[in-house]
Amino acid sequence: MIQTEKPEIKVAILDLYDGIANEGMRGFREILDRYKIKTGLNLSYEVFDIRKKVEVPGTDFDIYISSGGPGSPIDSEGTEWEKKYFQLIDKLEDHNLSNTSQKKYGFFVCHSFQLMCRKYQLGDINMRRSASFGVLPVHKTHAAINEPIFDGLADPFYSVDSRLWQVINPDEKRFTELGMQLLAIEKERPHVDLPRAMMAIRFSDYFFSTQFHPEADAKGVKSLLLKEEKKKEVVAEHGLDKYNEMLDRIEDPDKITHTQNTMIPNFLDQAVLSLQEAL
Repeated sequence: MIQTEKPEIKVAILDLYDGIANEGMRGFREILDRYKIKTGLNLSYEVFDIRKKVEVPGTDFDIYISSGGPGSPIDSEGTEWEKKYFQLIDKLEDHNLSNTSQKKYGFFVCHSFQLMCRKYQLGDINMRRSASFGVLPVHKTHAAINEPIFDGLADPFYSVDSRLWQVINPDEKRFTELGMQLLAIEKERPHVDLPRAMMAIRFSDYFFSTQFHPEADAKGVKSLLLKEEKKKEVVAEHGLDKYNEMLDRIEDPDKITHTQNTMIPNFLDQAVLSLQEAL
């Protein structure tokens, strides 16, 4: 069967970067391009500039990937773009609660993770004492044992963390009420008496979210770290040894490269299998 005869799988990439330069959007596109080649699927994607242009897709896509972005996840409350963004999420949730066999799948990263945690009231959102940046370990919780999106990942696994904001103090009652699962938390810092941030949550059978950046690749992070301004910032915050450790971790194929090649492809596998079964 030729490619065009295969059912089209449509992906919407929700760009929350507000027009600022970033590596995330390239990461998502490259993962989708590789996945299309590897699987031979008739997969297409379209990018929507949510914050800068208030471009919000309809519900006619199969898969939605929502990006990271700059700024406070609290101050945007009440803005036009956020209202429309959450209206879309509500429509997708309503669709998934209906009797239809073709569900809508969503993956939410970093800033999107924080917005969704605020929407669901899952914990406290606040600004960190200092920005978290680097290739850092992510620890699975007990609930993650049977999580298919984590298949093939060690415990801990490594990913790119880049955030000034965080979600802490999970509200266990809310998690239980909503049937959601906290699947990963940030590294333990024994010398710092502070709560560990939430790092991955399964909101439903169809919605998954990470505080870290599973789309990040070694090339993008390395180019950022080698910029003099970023080097000075990291060295001033963490010291030269930590900076050099970051560079070493970037080159390790078992760290962010493995995470990039594993997590979102696992999510796509899950979504595509469900869509194919529904046809």
